[in-house]
Amino acid sequence: MTRLGGLRWPEVGKPVLAVPLGATEQHGPHLPLHTDTTIATELCDRLAASIGDTVDIVVAPALPYGSSGEHAGFPGTLSIGRTALELLLVELVRSADDFAGVVIVNGHGGNAAPVRAAVRLLRDEGRRVLAWSPDGPPGDSHAGRTETSVLLRLRPQDVATDKAEAGNTAPLPELFDRLVAGGVAAVSVNGVLGDPAGADAAEGEALLTRWAEALATAVRDWLGR
Repeated sequence: MTRLGGLRWPEVGKPVLAVPLGATEQHGPHLPLHTDTTIATELCDRLAASIGDTVDIVVAPALPYGSSGEHAGFPGTLSIGRTALELLLVELVRSADDFAGVVIVNGHGGNAAPVRAAVRLLRDEGRRVLAWSPDGPPGDSHAGRTETSVLLRLRPQDVATDKAEAGNTAPLPELFDRLVAGGVAAVSVNGVLGDPAGADAAEGEALLTRWAEALATAVRDWLGR
């Protein structure tokens, strides 16, 4: 696996560029603010390891800020908003014309709309870009069992298991109107949408393996390999 940031310019060539897109935002009382960025980076690293024998690919430095306005009111959350994120992605991919293509691996659901808008514009301009996000259960969308399991696998030292507690476990579509109106704080006092009970590292590895396989398949299909 090759990280772009560690290369010198004569070594770069014309690879596919995998860009981890995350966020710096609350993940309940037990998970770190870097959760989404850590997951996106790990998936990019696994993508490069998986297809690197047949595809020249490098992993860009992660983008740790996104559209996280729905988490306002919880200390530590930083957001650049939808408009700025869309513009950032558009300009980043435009600047990557010397690469064979750009894969944006998005680890935060709140980034989805600006990512779609950026990709649509970039494709209209004739640029080769793919965006991909991991899936998850509708009643476990934020800091619940899914993300807690993954962080227990990747960064167990950053998980405060003694502080893990359930939040609002209703399916996300049922919460959507209140989320739009008042953010996560309007539907969950602790910032959790789901229940971390039962989370463990083995489940986290199984999730990462499934996501990484799905991502590799999507990229191979996109490249026509």
